[in-house]
Amino acid sequence: MAGYDVSTPAAEVCKRIEKFQTVLRDQEIDAGLVVQKTDLFYFSGTSQQGWLYIPAEGKPLLMIFKEFSRARAESPLEEICSLASAKKIPEVLAQRGYGVPKHLGMELDVLPVNLYFQYQKIFPGARITDVSIDIRLIRAVKSAYELEIIKQAAVYSDMVAAKVVDFLEVGKSEVALAGELEGYARSLGHQGIVRMRMWGSELFYGHLLSGPAAAIPSYLASPTGGTGVSPLISQGAGFKTIERNETILFDYVFAWQGYISDHTRIFCIGRLPDELLRAHDVMLDIQERTKSLAVPGAVSGEIYEQMLCWARERGLAESFMGAGERKVRFTGHGVGLELDEFPFLAKGQKMVLENGMVIALEPKAILPGVGVVGIENTHVVTGQGLETLAKMPDAISFV
Repeated sequence: MAGYDVSTPAAEVCKRIEKFQTVLRDQEIDAGLVVQKTDLFYFSGTSQQGWLYIPAEGKPLLMIFKEFSRARAESPLEEICSLASAKKIPEVLAQRGYGVPKHLGMELDVLPVNLYFQYQKIFPGARITDVSIDIRLIRAVKSAYELEIIKQAAVYSDMVAAKVVDFLEVGKSEVALAGELEGYARSLGHQGIVRMRMWGSELFYGHLLSGPAAAIPSYLASPTGGTGVSPLISQGAGFKTIERNETILFDYVFAWQGYISDHTRIFCIGRLPDELLRAHDVMLDIQERTKSLAVPGAVSGEIYEQMLCWARERGLAESFMGAGERKVRFTGHGVGLELDEFPFLAKGQKMVLENGMVIALEPKAILPGVGVVGIENTHVVTGQGLETLAKMPDAISFV
């Protein structure tokens, strides 16, 4: 379809489906029915509204409710049909020679309860099993094709962060500065939507926060919060004005052709107290140590505990990754088509790192009433540790 720079190659989609079919066979599941938009795109190359039926053996069938013509143009799959209702799925499967599944896999981590009951009625004799973890594990290891897109997203992350100094001025509100930067990001091709999997989680480009407002907590699973512009969207940039001699946190996501780079830099007009400078240096040190620790075979939860230990040794345990009882219990997270992918460097996690995983590592120090310092870069797991994709220096940028 005209207007797109990238369409998912057929060979790429085929490999993804083959991996999922192996999971289905290993668990003796007859088929998977993929309905969540991001997973649908991952396995079909289109996010048009519909259902993707992937049998344990045989070709997948993409059934589109809206919009069929776009799905045909966007997806490399061979079997695509138009379907007016989910109730017709068994009939269409029978017409095309697919057996009725007795054991069906679905993404129960995100499927609303009402829809779950609907699919139980559509497949009355089938046992529905959760395959969301299996899908997320497949998606956690990126292909060379995916890594190239993420690397380009990281280039754009650098470009937007470098643009901060062009718009930064005393007296400008956080939300006005955010709007200027977001407009620039959009001109580069940012998709606008930042997808998250966790229920109730949402993000608009990212967090641009200044001074003490950066340390105000919010509902989001993030070490930073911000006031936001209303109690409904109580996170991110607000109406506070930029002042001299305070931290300005730029924690933004660049979403390019579906894939994400997560990126944080600190700016300041003037000077900062030694307390903040020292804390920032500690965060950079923790990042560098973690990069050599996070190799294939390392356990994600153990990396998290080591990062906490380093912060404790440097006297920053109370401010590391938040303040108070509700500080977040992670120090990094996978990124890809969604902002919250596997693996999580988090308390109690047992996932073993693999080559090709992509991790946004974000050691940050939150000082209530003062501000936030720290760093976030998107990295690829390699045999030598984490390969940083961003090129912009990690040091605080003084204007």
